[in-house]
Amino acid sequence: MDVPPRPTSPPLRDPVLIAAFEGWNDAGEAASTALRHLISTWGAVEVADIDPEEFYDFQVNRPQAEVVDGTRVVTWPTTRLFAARVPQCRHDFILVDGIEPSTRWRSYTRQVLDLATDFGVSTVITLGAYLANVPHTRPIPITTTADTPAARERWDAEVSDYEGPTGIVGVLGYAASLAGMDAVACWAAIPYYAGGPPSPLASAALIHRLESVLDITIPSGDLEAAGRDWVTGVDELAESDDEIADYVSTLEEQSDSVELIDGSGDQLAREFERYLRRRDEG
Repeated sequence: MDVPPRPTSPPLRDPVLIAAFEGWNDAGEAASTALRHLISTWGAVEVADIDPEEFYDFQVNRPQAEVVDGTRVVTWPTTRLFAARVPQCRHDFILVDGIEPSTRWRSYTRQVLDLATDFGVSTVITLGAYLANVPHTRPIPITTTADTPAARERWDAEVSDYEGPTGIVGVLGYAASLAGMDAVACWAAIPYYAGGPPSPLASAALIHRLESVLDITIPSGDLEAAGRDWVTGVDELAESDDEIADYVSTLEEQSDSVELIDGSGDQLAREFERYLRRRDEG
């Protein structure tokens, strides 16, 4: 494991770790795209990486060959950690850009959390995306969960009732809880019929949820415009296929019915707060 010196001037302020992983947890590449958007927007600097030799099957996640300045370079699949200082937020951040490992998940999560501890992290936020029976014509549903009452209250999260197979996102969150950290998970639900990458609308929705959770404004860059183009493209797909059109119509009715029954105004309040914040900072 290659770990450059920890930045100490100035030290990170109560850093929060945000992680996303390519693979099973990343439908439409929505979570990994959102994480890389943060890295770019915040000008994050790489501060550590994890040696991939122990954790990846290179026939599944193959190294990439490229030519740089006339020299052939092989880049190995790995996990990289970036530090971001964000003056307008009360926290700084460690951003984990990874690929779901092929093996030795417990050792892998220990390495990630050991590095997090070295940087002074006490909260881990994971991003994920999954395919669901939701319509593309409605806002992307985002679920934010935490295991402990204190974490739920602090980070505006709810209780997860999911049971079943889990990925590295679930394992990392569980390990963080066992280590005494607050573990928060944000998941985007992406329409089954439009689940191929990219999914910029879902990436933007994850960014907006982070804004709410962290009480911060995060520039959305090109994600909003790309999301509108994505909706237009899926509209055209539905218009060309009667079965998909009927399916979307059924999902819309179900979605609207659930919103009428369960709607508490929380989403509207979050959107209004975000609008006011953007206006004040604009």
